[in-house]
Amino acid sequence: MNSPMKSQKGRAAAAATAASDGGYAWFVLLSCFLVFGLSFGVIKAFGVFYVEIHQYFETSATGTSWITSIAVATIHVVAPVASALSTRFSHRSVVIIGGLICSVGVMMGSFARTVVELYLTVGLLNGFGYALTWTPTVTMVGMYFEKRRPLANALSSAGECIFTFVLTPLFQLLIDSYSWRGALLILGALQLHLCVCGMLLRPLAPPRELKAEEGGSCPPELLSKDAPLEESARLSEAADEEENYTDDDGRTAGTDLRSKVLRYVDYTLITNSKFMVYSMFGVFAALGFFAPALFLVPYARSKGIEEYEAAALISISAVTDLFGRVFFGWLANLRLVQTVLQLAASVFVLATVLLLGPLSSTFAQLAAFSVAYGLAYGATVAIHITVLAEVVGVHRLGSALGFFMLIRSSGGLLGPPIAGFFIDKMSDYGMGFLMAGVALIISALFLLVLNQMNRRSSR
Repeated sequence: MNSPMKSQKGRAAAAATAASDGGYAWFVLLSCFLVFGLSFGVIKAFGVFYVEIHQYFETSATGTSWITSIAVATIHVVAPVASALSTRFSHRSVVIIGGLICSVGVMMGSFARTVVELYLTVGLLNGFGYALTWTPTVTMVGMYFEKRRPLANALSSAGECIFTFVLTPLFQLLIDSYSWRGALLILGALQLHLCVCGMLLRPLAPPRELKAEEGGSCPPELLSKDAPLEESARLSEAADEEENYTDDDGRTAGTDLRSKVLRYVDYTLITNSKFMVYSMFGVFAALGFFAPALFLVPYARSKGIEEYEAAALISISAVTDLFGRVFFGWLANLRLVQTVLQLAASVFVLATVLLLGPLSSTFAQLAAFSVAYGLAYGATVAIHITVLAEVVGVHRLGSALGFFMLIRSSGGLLGPPIAGFFIDKMSDYGMGFLMAGVALIISALFLLVLNQMNRRSSR
């Protein structure tokens, strides 16, 4: 009789062969597109709220930046939990619950009386909901696409750019019309659409394929093409449990427990040296990813740029960010160069742009900086998930994405506050760009190490 590890590989093989790169896969991509927009798009556009909250509660730059950093860190920390819950229940149900949590968290934040309450609602609770929505949808895109996976990841992440472009001036308009509290209340209602994104997620592999790979049988009434993922998961779990009881190889209870844990969380990834090197790239990259977008509007305001022109800078970067994701995702799909080298090059360019950012002082200069920043940022985020899938294999992408986000959480949590610390010390928002640029250069060095490891293993 097959072992649990073999049945796991069988299910992974069935999922891989079922990846259609078309058909309903485009609806899954649409769901991921909207999730990116309503999560990371909102985070990037939150710089408009930053100025208002900073003035209302009379806090320091560091104190206000904790709202965003807590949300980002929570996304990373909860990602493994979201991955395990998706395996235990279904991607669809987890995303729907996450959308409800996001909506409730932001709406509660609109009634906050202290900045600490914003940490708990817009930061912690909202970030928890983001993790439950983002992780399962990204995993599903990786399962539905195989040949076009780099392009699919780029197109789905483009939702972040388009929503940032739209939401930044919209947030400013809502704040001017209804104050920041009213704007947060409307945002909470908008995030209910994350539940719709969850409804679009449909299971990939039908039970017939899974059971054929496992060499088992399946009741005829459960062999329809539209059988839900929950039923498929229960059938697979039941088969493995039956196997544990009937196998006569003398396996211990510890082995059975290990196989059950591996079904939900592949903790063996921490012994994968390439994965750990890539995770260290993620830590330092996260230090520099989120600070620039948060401090761009305050930096422009400190240079005398009026509020709507300052908000327009985020929209400008979002447009070029969109172009960068689509173009460089398409370029990666051509496989002209190794994706890890393409990623390293884009990170170096992004770091250089940020280091030159404090030289900008007029609106024209800041607009040029926003164009370059958005293009380099888009080129970076377009393929970093694709590289992760290449490092661990698509059959382990769910667990790998969760662990990668967990390890990267320290960078996402500390990035904005560290930048805020230097800003408070130097009384210059440009220090946030410098800190982010240095962190990204360090992260690119880990990519070069990973490339050397790939070359050695290929020999």
